[in-house]
Amino acid sequence: MNFELNELQQMVRETARSFADAELIPVAAELDKKGTFPSVQIDKLAELGFLGMAVPERWGGAGVDQLSYIIAIEEISRGCASTGVIMSVNNSLVCDPLLRCGDDEQRDRFLKPLASGERLGCFALSEPASGSDAAGMRCTAIKDGDHYVINGSKNWITNGKEADLCLLFAHHDPSERLRGISAFIVDRKQTPYGIGKVEEKLGIKASSTTSLIFDNIRIPASQCIGGEGNGFKVALSTLDGGRIGIAAQALGIARAAFEEALAYSRERQAFGSYIGDFGAIQEMLADMATEIEAARLLIWRAAVAKQDGERYGKMAAMAKVYASEMSARVTHKALQIHGGYGYVKEFNAERHVRDARITEIYEGTSEIQRLVIAREVQKEHAAAG
Repeated sequence: MNFELNELQQMVRETARSFADAELIPVAAELDKKGTFPSVQIDKLAELGFLGMAVPERWGGAGVDQLSYIIAIEEISRGCASTGVIMSVNNSLVCDPLLRCGDDEQRDRFLKPLASGERLGCFALSEPASGSDAAGMRCTAIKDGDHYVINGSKNWITNGKEADLCLLFAHHDPSERLRGISAFIVDRKQTPYGIGKVEEKLGIKASSTTSLIFDNIRIPASQCIGGEGNGFKVALSTLDGGRIGIAAQALGIARAAFEEALAYSRERQAFGSYIGDFGAIQEMLADMATEIEAARLLIWRAAVAKQDGERYGKMAAMAKVYASEMSARVTHKALQIHGGYGYVKEFNAERHVRDARITEIYEGTSEIQRLVIAREVQKEHAAAG
């Protein structure tokens, strides 16, 4: 693997980094405090082409490679984790499956406005009684002539309050379990659905998390994505890519915490010396820097594998479980380096701890990632004889 970034990738990194420095870092704490959706910043990201980065220009996107996209997610999340996940969901969980599994009419009608940032998307798989167990979903989409009638609810939906388009998974035949699941694109303006409770969360507070309520919502059969009965396959392949994006989000949060802790260690004095000169602090900084670099290598490897068309599910799971748990460790140490100041909201250290925690849960918990990894390595061992 070539670790040298090409000209485009360097440009994306510098653009995203400059945007984070100028547009996100100055307002991130206030957005978190008030739980305000960063609409101004999202509009500016759309102008930069960051809401459909890997989508070809033909379909309204920027047409960059997967590594460029992942680099951008890291930089944006370093500035504001909430903005990072909003961007990740639109790119990885809505644009990507529409590009891969949609037909040209669906791409023209739905993908183009999503990739250009004209509209915002959400991904609706989880339900109040089914998270990792997708086969247990109760939301139904029953065929009625040339339409489907949708009933049920979805839970933990990122962008749920603001999204215009929803990639929805529902049972067209509950008796078939996984083979009875189909994927649909639902246009909220065309067929309005209900927005339930907006959750009060520990972290990423500027990103809305809601329930969605579908009460006899009728949508044309032409809005089934990937063919009837293929919804679970669409969901799994989508989540594999989404996990790389969340890993990059976790990396960006860790970097923000590390950089602030490093700067603080060169400013704070105790016992007549800068605390950064103390061995205990240096040991923490060394571990943080090493873990951040290790996570980045795992993430980049998974992104390149996806770009090259390789099987990347195991690598995506490895990247997500390591990066998310690394982010928890790094943010914890960053708060510790700040001492008492790390525990108060005057400094960002406590926010990074809160923001990092969710990366171990959404788009597949750490426990699920380990199951994926274990199954893949067992298959590889069996195949090797």
